[in-house]
Amino acid sequence: MININKEELTERFFRYVKIDTQSDPKSGLHPSTEKQKDLSRLLEQELKQMGLNDAEMDEYGYVYATIKGNSTKNNIPVICFCSHVDTAPDCSGKNVKPVLHKNYNGDDIALPDDTSIVLRTDDFHYLKEKIGDDIITASGNTLLGGDDKSGVAAIMQAAKYLIEHPEIKHGDIRIMFTPDEEIGEGTAKVDMKRLGADFGYTLDGGEAGCLEVETFSADQAVIRIFGVISHPGYAKGKLVNALKIAGEILAALPKNEWSPETTERMQGFVHPTHFDGIAEEAVIEFIVRDFDDIKLAEHGTKLKEIAEKVLASHPGATMQFTIKEQYRNMKKVLDQYPQVAENAAKAIQRAGLEVITESIRGGTDGSRLSYMGLPCPNIFTGMQGIHSKREWISVQDMAKAAEVVVHLAAIWEEKA
Repeated sequence: MININKEELTERFFRYVKIDTQSDPKSGLHPSTEKQKDLSRLLEQELKQMGLNDAEMDEYGYVYATIKGNSTKNNIPVICFCSHVDTAPDCSGKNVKPVLHKNYNGDDIALPDDTSIVLRTDDFHYLKEKIGDDIITASGNTLLGGDDKSGVAAIMQAAKYLIEHPEIKHGDIRIMFTPDEEIGEGTAKVDMKRLGADFGYTLDGGEAGCLEVETFSADQAVIRIFGVISHPGYAKGKLVNALKIAGEILAALPKNEWSPETTERMQGFVHPTHFDGIAEEAVIEFIVRDFDDIKLAEHGTKLKEIAEKVLASHPGATMQFTIKEQYRNMKKVLDQYPQVAENAAKAIQRAGLEVITESIRGGTDGSRLSYMGLPCPNIFTGMQGIHSKREWISVQDMAKAAEVVVHLAAIWEEKA
């Protein structure tokens, strides 16, 4: 029986979330913020203290380490477990004060530093299932950072367990922690040769038991509008205002479909994320998402047609439309290696949980890693309410995630 030390896991998680690791989508650097390396350095140090002497943080903030195999079998695939150290730019991650609510009784949880922020079971139905668990929240001024320091903590705790229990036979296990996942750059500087793994698992998911083998495919679209500038006092018949054209394009988007707020399940969307400019030139940035690559391309075409139609009523204005790939649905790769998801499902079941197979309306490092040669589904950690001040997580869920990692190490050895 695998018994993860929950008190130690809680202390570990608290230690990690107190470090500000927020990434910055506008910096253009790798990592996007130097402060992410503060956690990476700590992880390198802790891994070495466990006895993993090859643990190392590279210049970009990636951490690599190896738990050497202890099996007599020589044909065991090398498995990687991966989580990201950064937190989302959506909500402050500075001076996080985690709060432990032991033996949660089902009542509303008002956060101490801002009591107007309340966690209710009516809002978080999963919270109803966690009565009796130990719940961790932030204090009300910041996000918690469970996305994805819960995954980091689970992997670290599982690593310690495997090292302390040599009776559990396994092959070589690679550990990798990445920066900048939240801004879509989590694999930008991964050294795949250095990683040297055959298959992988990200720990970056939600409810206990969840196994995610499918993600959105994703593009970014940018519309740059060039108006015709003139002195406003003498502008009649001359001025063509790029800001107004951009506003018309946004107003022309469908109101009751094709957006995050009107879609669910397997439906794709087009979502404006940034607007900037002056009268002479304006820019709108969009994210384009769908599970089907053909539909994804159709979304991009439709967006361009909407913009061109608006532009046609403004003689003299011009437009530049660009679209670039961000990541693709990892299911195409994972379907070629069914044993990767099958072993994860078996590990989840061994941990005493029901397997919940889900499609992610988003992406993980595993999306890109799968197309970089590392088939890589996503496993739960328990995180809820992510990217917000109402973020929370169950200690027991994190412990189950760590247990699944241990089971997975053993299952790959058994099947070799």
